[in-house]
Amino acid sequence: MNMVSESIVKDMALAHNGHLKIDWVKEHMPVLNRIRERFEKEQPFAGLKVAISLHLEAKTAYLAKVVQAGGAEVTITGSNPLSTQDDVCAALVEDGIRVFAKYNPDPVEYKEHLIKTLETRPDLIIDDGGDLVTILHSERRDLLSQVRGGAEETTTGILRLKALEKEGKLEFPMVAVNDAFCKYLFDNRYGTGQSVWDGINRTTNLVVAGKTVVVVGYGWCGKGVAMRAKGLGAKVIVTEIDAIKAVEAYMDGFEVMPMSEAAKRGDYFVTVTGNRDVIRKEHFEVMKDGAILSNAGHFDVEVNKVELEALSTSRRIVRKDIEEFVMEDGRKVYLLAEGRLVNLAAGDGHPAEIMDMTFALQAVSLAYVNEQYKAIGKQVLNVPYELDAMVAQYKLEALGLGIDKLTDEQKAYLDSWVE
Repeated sequence: MNMVSESIVKDMALAHNGHLKIDWVKEHMPVLNRIRERFEKEQPFAGLKVAISLHLEAKTAYLAKVVQAGGAEVTITGSNPLSTQDDVCAALVEDGIRVFAKYNPDPVEYKEHLIKTLETRPDLIIDDGGDLVTILHSERRDLLSQVRGGAEETTTGILRLKALEKEGKLEFPMVAVNDAFCKYLFDNRYGTGQSVWDGINRTTNLVVAGKTVVVVGYGWCGKGVAMRAKGLGAKVIVTEIDAIKAVEAYMDGFEVMPMSEAAKRGDYFVTVTGNRDVIRKEHFEVMKDGAILSNAGHFDVEVNKVELEALSTSRRIVRKDIEEFVMEDGRKVYLLAEGRLVNLAAGDGHPAEIMDMTFALQAVSLAYVNEQYKAIGKQVLNVPYELDAMVAQYKLEALGLGIDKLTDEQKAYLDSWVE
């Protein structure tokens, strides 16, 4: 089949640079390389179609190639309009993967790309934020029958999946990859922590040391953002709705207060909640002149852009990925990357070594669903611990590290109630 004619990408002439990017991350993803070797031998997806919706950059592209190496016919689209890299898309088409994605499509184009991806009638899906699953369970239920199951990448997507499951409307099993140990302990904490500040620093070119950073939400991503802000010399404030997480943030050395108070003090704001309107009108009204707003959740609803625009007397782009809003009293508030994921819309996303573990989990979880989908049933399930531990073991071996093993006597002791 001719993937060039079947795909929608910006410019196939960009493919060479895309190949260079993919080759670079491949060199730094030893766990995924090991799984690719397994897939090439075992062919777990032979004869199957796989649809992928993820932030479409080099690391995602390599995951798609690993799934393809397992025998799948792969179609991929982006999960965020501003994170798609056109050169990577072109490279994937040359590698025999169908692509429906361009950087910064309008909302109609973005939706069309998702639907075209599903119209390939996949057997398995990998989703990020739940867009593919939502379309399948609403306007395109005609495409449901062939889907065996899939895997979900993010907190936002899992929330949507669990809502479907709770209502008894989920039509196939989905693995909650985001909830795996090797995802949230490393990807969410260290990956988000580093990539968010990579994106902010690259975009603003301003100092962080001595500034006040407000981290909105202290889940695993929020922990990483706060930790890295502290490392850059910032004073960190955490806002939360969960009393346990708030105490944890306090014990970790951060100030804790409601957003109504934090809004008056912050120089940088980073939302990491997966919810909407966590920064809104009453917060914009009391912010400092020069406050910088960014989102590291998922959808561009965490900062209420409608209310921000309504409060402003003018707005303009002052630097790539920085929009200035001037308030009636002359204060200026800045929004990064349109309120979309700042680490991807204004950066390159998580480091390759981090995504190596996450995408390894995606690959093995997809193979697991394909093997067990009939037995699993229509539910959201966690990554089986043995897969989580296998990915961690592969990572240790790639690092040249070893750990101890229990002796038979130790195993017997742990299994006994007698001293």
